[in-house]
Amino acid sequence: MILVAGSANLDFVVRAAHIPAPGETVLGRDFKTYPGGKGANQAVAAARAGAATTHMLLALGADAHAAVLEQSLQQAGVHSHIVRDTQQASGTAFICVSDDAENAITVAPGANLSLRAADLPPLDGFSHLLLQLETPLATVWAYARAAHAQGVIVVLNAAPAQALDADLLALIDVLIVNQGELATVARHQGSIAECLARIAVPTVVVTLGVHGCCARCDGDITLQSAFAVKSVDTTGAGDTFCGVLVAALSRGDTLAQAMRQASAAGALACTRAGAQSSIPTQAELMAFLASQPVATATQSDALQRYCGFAS
Repeated sequence: MILVAGSANLDFVVRAAHIPAPGETVLGRDFKTYPGGKGANQAVAAARAGAATTHMLLALGADAHAAVLEQSLQQAGVHSHIVRDTQQASGTAFICVSDDAENAITVAPGANLSLRAADLPPLDGFSHLLLQLETPLATVWAYARAAHAQGVIVVLNAAPAQALDADLLALIDVLIVNQGELATVARHQGSIAECLARIAVPTVVVTLGVHGCCARCDGDITLQSAFAVKSVDTTGAGDTFCGVLVAALSRGDTLAQAMRQASAAGALACTRAGAQSSIPTQAELMAFLASQPVATATQSDALQRYCGFAS
């Protein structure tokens, strides 16, 4: 079983020609709300991947937004452990999505900040604990420490980016970051290879957008080229990657197999609007993978050079 502990937000999404610059007002077009939040997105992705039973620990307010977030998790087959905060509203995010599928996001955490160490359910039967950084850092510490002590594999998606103490990283088995988050955690602005060398976590997986992803696991490097798709909305693609990666690892897949599935799922998520609404099912993912060619040597060489593993 997988336990995801983290955030849930209701996303307020406006589509516009471009993302506003500071001080600029942009006339948008479509407006919709979608269930989101890094933790909830990752839980839905793991559940839809069909590999293992997925549970989620989250905090919600006593408001109408909470009902929407609960329903989305339930429909995805996620077993929810809800902390109810009657003093704060459920988390929200305000998102502008541009015509080139990029986004700008502002989060109002609300009840997400209510998660505390004492809220962690018993970890018996769980193989993986998946965490992010949209809940209090002290709570992330407490959950990682408890899981590490009980032999549960601790996975941290270090997003939103922030510098992390070495003592926290020592509790992490798998770290998932994008390129900017990698530099923040490594406290270094050099190549991906240089940044990876500075992080003392057994397995570090780095998502690289249109370039693909790479990983260092016990000194070995694994590369996965990106899948070509026509992007509509990149919101939630990284979270989809995280959830599917952990689901595949919990099933016993190799890191290379897990990265291929996670990359494909993240690519598919970019072809649809919204966060949880864009996450593919296992059947959709397998059909997509069956239609994709294996990366060529040229693609692999280019990715190696991009990451700084080859001159």
